[in-house]
Amino acid sequence: MPRLSLKVAADGVIVHTGGGSLGKGTPVLTREWLDVPFREKEQAKAAGARWDDHAERWYAPRPGLSALARWAARPDLPGLLPGEDRQFGRGLFVDLVPESCWFTNARSCIDERDWERVRRLVVNRAGRRCEVCGRRKDRQLGLWLEAHERWAYSSAHGNVQSLRRLVCLCTWCHQATHMGLAGKRGLDAQAFEHLCQVTGMSAREADQHVEAAFAIWELRSASWWDLDLSILTRAGIALARPAGVPVPGRPGWGDVVAGEADDYADPDEHAEPAGFQVSFSAAPRAGSARWDPR
Repeated sequence: MPRLSLKVAADGVIVHTGGGSLGKGTPVLTREWLDVPFREKEQAKAAGARWDDHAERWYAPRPGLSALARWAARPDLPGLLPGEDRQFGRGLFVDLVPESCWFTNARSCIDERDWERVRRLVVNRAGRRCEVCGRRKDRQLGLWLEAHERWAYSSAHGNVQSLRRLVCLCTWCHQATHMGLAGKRGLDAQAFEHLCQVTGMSAREADQHVEAAFAIWELRSASWWDLDLSILTRAGIALARPAGVPVPGRPGWGDVVAGEADDYADPDEHAEPAGFQVSFSAAPRAGSARWDPR
């Protein structure tokens, strides 16, 4: 008897791709996907969860396993978050988040369960490639796909730092984007070289670009910024303030305010009510990082 050839589609439906008497593309069964935070993966495995390497996602081996109910998948997010501009902040450039901002990266500032949904959105809509250089994940090179935030800054009516877009970057592009962090990790030379290679800038042009980015960062880090994270909260994504960060109501921090009703993304290794804008004011601090031009 001819052997059946099957594959798992992105939506979890296992389809027939050849062999046997079934027509090509015939659905065979649907996987029961799970949303498992990274730090809970061992618990999920012990409860019976299995990993689909192609879909890069956990699933239940059979329906109705009560031990896995806590990780039942939430609905996928829309391909475009409410108010998100995917044309905003295109290309590779040094993009330093003010030191006075608590939302340092999407993975640590979004609820763990919702992070799974955000990860899938960011990676899958980019075709599982870096949106800047086009590279795919490469375990041997230590190259992963990561989520990066693109911010807009306005001082027209107070200082507002607005999240405008989530973009999928490879590890190397992400390092170049966070040049200050790359320097702290001793990876600034590698990040600088990658910046030049991808953008076509000369070493002198790249030095000037990085110096300008650090100057802007220091200026912004000396001010309070209200965060507009409405593209997340209006999609029903829950936020999680990182441990050790001051909470609203203490000196230097604002509270959640009502608005108009109208974030490694790679798995290898929360929700404010819809219609609300989240605004936290971060206490200003003097900047200390510096760029050492070549």
